[in-house]
Amino acid sequence: MNMPVLAETLVANNGSLIGVLRLNAEKTLNALSLPMVDLLSAQLAAWAYDERIAMVLLQGAGEKAFCAGGDLHNLYSAMMGHRGSRQAGDVLGNGYANEFFAREYTLDYRIHTYPKPILCWGHGIVMGGGIGLMAGASHRVATEKTRLAMPETGIGLFPDVGGSWFLSRMPGGLGRFLALTGASINAADARYAGLADRVLPHAELPQVLATLLRQPWSDDCAGNHVLLGAVLRVAEEGSAACAPGPLRQHRDLIDRLCGQESLETVLAAFAAVQSDDPWLAKALAAVQRAAPGSLALTWRLLERAPRLSLADVFRMEYGAALHCCAQGDFMEGVRALLIDKDMRPRWRPAGSTRHFLDNPWRPREHPLAGLDN
Repeated sequence: MNMPVLAETLVANNGSLIGVLRLNAEKTLNALSLPMVDLLSAQLAAWAYDERIAMVLLQGAGEKAFCAGGDLHNLYSAMMGHRGSRQAGDVLGNGYANEFFAREYTLDYRIHTYPKPILCWGHGIVMGGGIGLMAGASHRVATEKTRLAMPETGIGLFPDVGGSWFLSRMPGGLGRFLALTGASINAADARYAGLADRVLPHAELPQVLATLLRQPWSDDCAGNHVLLGAVLRVAEEGSAACAPGPLRQHRDLIDRLCGQESLETVLAAFAAVQSDDPWLAKALAAVQRAAPGSLALTWRLLERAPRLSLADVFRMEYGAALHCCAQGDFMEGVRALLIDKDMRPRWRPAGSTRHFLDNPWRPREHPLAGLDN
């Protein structure tokens, strides 16, 4: 049986070690399963206290994807079982969903706060849970084949894995636009929006690794961050510049569209746009097919997130995700997209998610209460 995550260490010239973690589920585009979450968490925890480890490289197996999202099939099965049980409707009654989101979000938070440098090589498809892994890394590389998206409103969920945090902190209307439309962006736009730090050809990875192995690593985490940053900066300076992507090209329009005071006026502004640009037309059309409740929930999360700490954002998203599993459109969205593949979801009305930010736990009893301890 193949391990879903492969871990190895590379020995630098001065004897320090570079830890390498490779998502190893190529057939599913490295979709993030619970065993993968647990293996990543355990290895990162061990390396955090290993003085020999100077930095970590996080990458995906194969040429198609770093990570195409979460393991939706197992979540669907769990939702089916839960809704047919005596605990149907109880947000705390789906044991698998409770465990999956708690452990996934804990992993994402630890990556955001990891003391040692983490280089995420975001080659190929990076969606949903994949962005959750990449967003928190201290150093993030996109390549010529990188395609990032948070399309969760199209399956009855919302841009989670910390999406409320980083999307709400993007300049202008970029975060709202990406959250509501689920638009796919390339490497240049990933850097423009703050989801990548450097853009490098994928073929440069072996050379980047060779250079990293020659660095004078030490037990000084701050110094190691500087060393990694310098290597990536020099590598990017030697690469051809990227042309601006469509997100940047349409920035003025996006800011006008998403600068409205309410979701309803933003959606009306979207609907009024007539464009021959394929990327923009596809993004705006996706909103028309999205779950109305998910759009409303996403809007409220983005409004609330700027006032919260990162840990509080993950706690807020955790509760919202469990509501989506127990009472929302998430199961129906997965059914239409992946199970029956009829692409005809039967969505609930927009007001159906109004209570999804209600917190069913007391502060000290929240499953993610210990994130910022």
